[in-house]
Amino acid sequence: MTKGILGRKIGMTQLFSDNGELIPVTVIQAEPNVVLQKKTLENDGYEAVQIGFADEKESRSNKAEKGHAEKANTAPKRYVREIRDANLDDYEVGQEVSVEVFQAGEKVDVTGTSKGKGFQGAIKRHNQQRGPMSHGSHYHRAPGSMGVIDPMRVFPGKNLPGHMGAEQVTIQNLEVVSVDAERNLLLIKGNVPGAKKSVVKIASAIKAN
Repeated sequence: MTKGILGRKIGMTQLFSDNGELIPVTVIQAEPNVVLQKKTLENDGYEAVQIGFADEKESRSNKAEKGHAEKANTAPKRYVREIRDANLDDYEVGQEVSVEVFQAGEKVDVTGTSKGKGFQGAIKRHNQQRGPMSHGSHYHRAPGSMGVIDPMRVFPGKNLPGHMGAEQVTIQNLEVVSVDAERNLLLIKGNVPGAKKSVVKIASAIKAN
């Protein structure tokens, strides 16, 4: 069954394993999440646990959000996500979910919003090659051919300049190196999507062996 938690990416550091191997890790601070709702097959058509993270300002929460949070005896949350295919028997509305749901050595999938890069050209955005930079060449970093002549149009999906980054990205099968329950920290091997202080979702790996 799937389990998960929301946290905030603090940054990266490194640890040394027992055999002296250096391990790069991402530090994620996951204050206890609150279960806001249990979605069932009968009522919602699918099973999921809705969890909330980080209290929202009183001035920013509306009446519906306050009523929804009151059922769980908590304040409205700024970030709300669902964990699909969770074992509903393990959760109760209003229950707190801490980093202790995970153990060192577990495989997880981490979902976050990648860093925004603004408007970028085809070379940076799609890793295309540039043209010759000398000998009278007038083609350097521009997009290449728009396609064949016959259709007289550009097909959808053509790799062109445009907005890069700031999209949802999931990195699968990352390893939990350490769990610090006292400081609400998860140390995950490797890097995860997003800028520092951005919110990420950590869930059980769906492709774990």
